[in-house]
Order: sequence, then C-alpha cells, then structure tokens
Amino acid sequence: MALFGVATLAPLGLLALGIGLGGVWSVAALVYMTGLAGALDQIGGLFRGDAPEGAEFPAADGLLVAVGMGAVLALPATVWAVAGNSGLPPLARGAVFFGAGLWLGQVAHPAAHELIHRGNRGLYTLGVAVYGLLGFGHHASSHRLVHHRHVATVRDPNSARKGEGFYRFFLRAWGGSFVAGWRAERALCGRTPYAAYLALALVGLALGWALAGWQGALVWAALGLHAQVQILLSDYVQHYGLVRAEGRGVPVALAHSWNAPHWFSGAFMLNAPRHSDHHAHPSRPYPALRLPGEAPMLPWPLPVACTIALVPPLWRRRIAPHLAQWRQP
Repeated sequence: MALFGVATLAPLGLLALGIGLGGVWSVAALVYMTGLAGALDQIGGLFRGDAPEGAEFPAADGLLVAVGMGAVLALPATVWAVAGNSGLPPLARGAVFFGAGLWLGQVAHPAAHELIHRGNRGLYTLGVAVYGLLGFGHHASSHRLVHHRHVATVRDPNSARKGEGFYRFFLRAWGGSFVAGWRAERALCGRTPYAAYLALALVGLALGWALAGWQGALVWAALGLHAQVQILLSDYVQHYGLVRAEGRGVPVALAHSWNAPHWFSGAFMLNAPRHSDHHAHPSRPYPALRLPGEAPMLPWPLPVACTIALVPPLWRRRIAPHLAQWRQP
C-alpha cells in the first residue's frame, strides 16, 4: 500500500507545488507522469509480483478516497492556474494543464473505476462524482452494466475491433456506451441516473466559469476531454482485437484482456494493467489483483501502448504479431 500511496499521490503534490510556486515546479508533475514513470518501469528488479493469497488491505479504500477527493479539488485548482489570475507564464500554464490532465486520466480514473465497483454507497457516489465532473458520468453505468457483461463481443461498445483505429473507436465507444448504459439502467430499474450525470457536468462548467469566465469553462471542458481520451485509450488498448464467442454461458476468460506487468505504471494506475484478473473478479480489491502468466501481455507499459495507439497505422503494425498469438483465425 505504501507503493500505491506514493506513486498515486506524489504527482498530485507536485501539481500543487507547480500551481503555487510556478518555475521548475510547473513541469514536475508532467515529467513525473511521462519520463520518470517510463524510466522506473524499466527497472525490473523492483517488480513486487502478486500479493499473498488471502492478504487484506484495510488502507485500500482510504487511498481511493484520497485520490477521488484529490481529483475533485485538482480540477478547479488547475482551471484557476491555467485560465485564472494565477500569475503563471504561458509555458507553465501549459505544463500544469497537461500534467493535471495526465494525472486525471491515469490515476484519478483508475481510482474512480475502483470506487464504482465498491458496494459502499458513499464510495460509489465519490466515483460517480469524479466521472461526472469530467463530463463522463455515463461511464459509471456503461462500465458496470455493459462492458463487464459483454466485453470482447460486438455488443460491447468499449471493446475495440481488430483493425479499428483509435479515433474511429473513440466516437463509436463514446456514443455507444452512452446509449447502452442508459438502456441497461432502464432495463434494470425503469429509470436512469443520467440527469445526475448531466447535472455534475454542468456544475463543473459553471464552477470553471465562476473561477475564470468563459476561459475557465473552456479549460474545464478541455481537462474533461483530455481525461476521456485517456480513459477510452485504456479501453481500446486493453481489449483490442480480442474476441469472445457470443451466446449465453460463454464466460469471460483471461484471454479477453491485455495486461502489462510493468511495476511503476501499474502502481500509479492502481493495478489497472492487471486487467484480465479484474474482469474475472470485478469485486477483488486492486492491491490483490493477480498477473496471470497465461493471459495476453503487452510488450510495453500501458501508458506507452496508449501513446502508440494515437498513431493507428503504427499501432496496428506493432501489435499485430502479439495479437496473432491470441486471436483465432
């Protein structure tokens, strides 16, 4: 838990220093999320493997709350720093924006994802609040009710098909998951929480406006879009090209998700790259997720794979030989 705590909260502290002090601190969170993380992932000797079977983690939910509340506070603070009267020069404002956006997409999202899988109502509500303020509230419905049920089939909007480029996938997955989540909620209880999702998004934009006028609202929306791109990049990479047979009684298997064994990005993403085990055991706490040896493995850390996926021809070429080992002809 100490590793998870340091890895997830350190960039938030650096972001706060960048907002408050400017100068070299303004780029610290950005460097942490890119160069430092990439370098540390190459140190294989620090990989800690799986947690002991039956281990308990009483601090696990506390860290999720800390990250979730950090996201709720980081959004207005970043908007003020970038669009408000912060006194930061333009380059520093840009560095703070991109550093905060990476943290929201790569750390706050995995925390919110864990929170919406918790049975505790308060924890679930915090996860919904994070997604809602990012303008992506419907993910709380579509992920639980659609993605986990139909993953790796054509009925899941968030499972990328072989040969599908990320930008086409983004549009299909965003719209498809919005509609599929709404339908799933209606089928489940006859009503949907979509009005609450919309209200949270509007509250965020209104707060951005209150902090820095129309520029503040625009920066808030841009941060939300930045995070949404990363969320859907993760979905795209973690299920790209993997297919599960249609029909009742065909369970989700380890072979239906891509995984990444890299220790540091795994820590600050709260073990999200251990994706096969999460789909096999959705309620398993993130520190206890296993890294199965018989599941598809990405040859790069998940953030690096997501970066490659931004160039569709390069992604298709680089992932093809690895996909061929897992996809049926």
